[in-house]
Amino acid sequence: MLTPSRFPIAAANRLRALPEQFFAGLVQKANRRIADGHDVINLGQGNPDRPTPDHIVRKMQEAAANPSFHRYPPFDGYLFLKEAAAIRYREDYGVELDPQTEVAVLFGGKTGLVEISQCLLNPGDVCLVPDPGYPDYWSGVALADAEMVFMPLLEQNHFLPDYSALAPSDLQRAKLMFINYPNNPTAVCAPPSFYEDTVRFAEKHGIVVASDFAYGAIGFDGKKPVSFLQTPGAKEVGVEFYTLSKTYNMAGWRVAFAVGNAEVIRLINLIQDHYYVSLFGAVQAAAAEALTGPQQCVTELASVYESRRNALFSSLQQIGWHAKPSQGSFFAWLPVPQGFQSSEFADKLLQEANVVVAPGIGFGRSGEGYVRLGLLTSEERLQEAAERIGRLHLF
Repeated sequence: MLTPSRFPIAAANRLRALPEQFFAGLVQKANRRIADGHDVINLGQGNPDRPTPDHIVRKMQEAAANPSFHRYPPFDGYLFLKEAAAIRYREDYGVELDPQTEVAVLFGGKTGLVEISQCLLNPGDVCLVPDPGYPDYWSGVALADAEMVFMPLLEQNHFLPDYSALAPSDLQRAKLMFINYPNNPTAVCAPPSFYEDTVRFAEKHGIVVASDFAYGAIGFDGKKPVSFLQTPGAKEVGVEFYTLSKTYNMAGWRVAFAVGNAEVIRLINLIQDHYYVSLFGAVQAAAAEALTGPQQCVTELASVYESRRNALFSSLQQIGWHAKPSQGSFFAWLPVPQGFQSSEFADKLLQEANVVVAPGIGFGRSGEGYVRLGLLTSEERLQEAAERIGRLHLF
């Protein structure tokens, strides 16, 4: 009989093809520094730091006691949550959605962003991916055994993709593309004209658009981020992913939804039928309360992030670290000093200033030369982080 250590277990090829989780290493480095007794200011992650609003928590507590939610929920989610999503899109963006056919309930936005590649891509198909961009786009493409073609997001193009630069041979095989504004990691917003160009581009080449609208509620300077679905024709060519994690500080609740093209929504529901039995009903009830209840908490949260942004960029200006202030999201995208690579610079800040930042290379090749900072701590800690960095005299 074989001993457990010699029993031949081999991972499936699809798991071997998965991209390395770059930021797991970043977390380990930070945790080691903390374990050594250092006061570390962690600006490297995207985990909201404020609690879920009280009225949403109360709804969860009430709903958890409802015996009807102790049974299996409908496989594709409760209609009341889909209706709540449709109400929010109507009120915020003027977009009409059929709750029955144009809304899919998700186990967090990440799940949907991974699933859509498995729904639409075959081996050899191409997915167009922003570079820099959210690394979990890559995971879904790898699980589908498809190929990625990166769309560089360059500062001279306002961190928007240049569709005219894509090779015709890649466009012939492209079946799916991801866009994400307000953008992680570059913290810019997209104008309506960009979405109009995107719809025309998708129609011309037969490419489904997956709009990641995770930060849709977080815009600054009086400018409200635009939804892809506000564009005429958008619903014919794609879907949008919206998570409650950022808008309502519900990251740990794992609830989101996809909206838009009815056939894509049907496919997402189909694959989820094989994975899940939907979310706990009480979580869905709380999510519906978040979407249809008082929205003052949303505007207040965006104001908090804007104040933090202002405090950070003012402090960075004082130490000579210059960059354009974030337009949206809860991130800042900053150039590294001359002579540094992004990972090297991030390591220096951790070791010499006890400040964690995310190296741009972790988001793709075009992220090199930048680091991402999160606005996910108090103004005082953000200012202290800038002061610590300033004492290194790198700028």
